Amino acid sequence: MSEGPDPAEARVISHSVMSRAWGLRVNTIAASNLVSRPLRRRIYRHAGLEVETDDIYPHCYFHTCDIRIGPGSVINYGCYFENVGRVEIGPRTGLAMFVKVITSAHKIGSRERRPVKWTPTPVTIGAGCWIGAGAIILPGVTIGDGCVVATGAVVTEDCKPDALYGGVPARHIRDLPPEAP
Repeated sequence: MSEGPDPAEARVISHSVMSRAWGLRVNTIAASNLVSRPLRRRIYRHAGLEVETDDIYPHCYFHTCDIRIGPGSVINYGCYFENVGRVEIGPRTGLAMFVKVITSAHKIGSRERRPVKWTPTPVTIGAGCWIGAGAIILPGVTIGDGCVVATGAVVTEDCKPDALYGGVPARHIRDLPPEAP
């Protein structure tokens, strides 16, 4: 006698782009310029995303519902979340246009097949951060509270709180004062 599908696996399918209906609601309808920000938030929440802000702009892409966006955060136009691993975005954090958050990678295999064993790894972006336009956050990275990531940076390692990071790969540029001058 078959026990049926694993409930966790069923949730992944029904709350990700593996479900055409879910993908249509989240990445086409909610992502449209024709949808108001409050309605977009309601659609995302109904689809299982943990969204605590109305400030998510059009054309953002979510691979699954495994994300939490804190209150007062701003997700600008065209951000891309390949969130097969959990993504946590703290309160009052801003992601500029076209930021990409990647949560999975493949181990490197032999020349017959280089991409082997797919591994999702969570990404955490702390409270009060500012991620510049076109920045890319790679799997497993934690960005500390109050951190600034410069436009176009590729973040491959953890970033400490209250610091400025930039470049490819991103490197520590300087510490920032915890309080405004």
